[in-house]
Amino acid sequence: MPIMPKRSKYRKMQKGRVRGKALRGNTVSEGEYGLQALEAGFITSNQIESARVAMTRFIKRGGKVWIKIFPDKPITKKPAETRMGKGKGAPEYWVAVVKPGRVMFEIAGVPEETAREALRLAMHKLPVKCKFLSKEIENNGGDNDEDK
Repeated sequence: MPIMPKRSKYRKMQKGRVRGKALRGNTVSEGEYGLQALEAGFITSNQIESARVAMTRFIKRGGKVWIKIFPDKPITKKPAETRMGKGKGAPEYWVAVVKPGRVMFEIAGVPEETAREALRLAMHKLPVKCKFLSKEIENNGGDNDEDK
């Protein structure tokens, strides 16, 4: 069963375009480590699910995983070999619109090496370039005050 909204106000949505950087959801909030998008794109509910499965399989029973994106945009498609016209196609699948800087997944309760590998496996399932984030690096701004 794909991840999708229980109900939506309208069945079909315009394509739109993704501009700018993520202003919200761009820091690791829940977990200790996160996976941050470096480019814009649409991430389907199937891709989110396969990334989640890849992570949870790798970390086995330890740790907790948060999915910080939700597919709430319907993508429509016309049937194959159909002539142009006759209106917009029927909704086929759902996507989450991701901007650069958005933290998509978070992990806590596992060592850094495990989290890094789990998020690397998840990265391969996604259509956008990503990078590994950790809460400590983020809080210090990559700038250590201890050695000053």
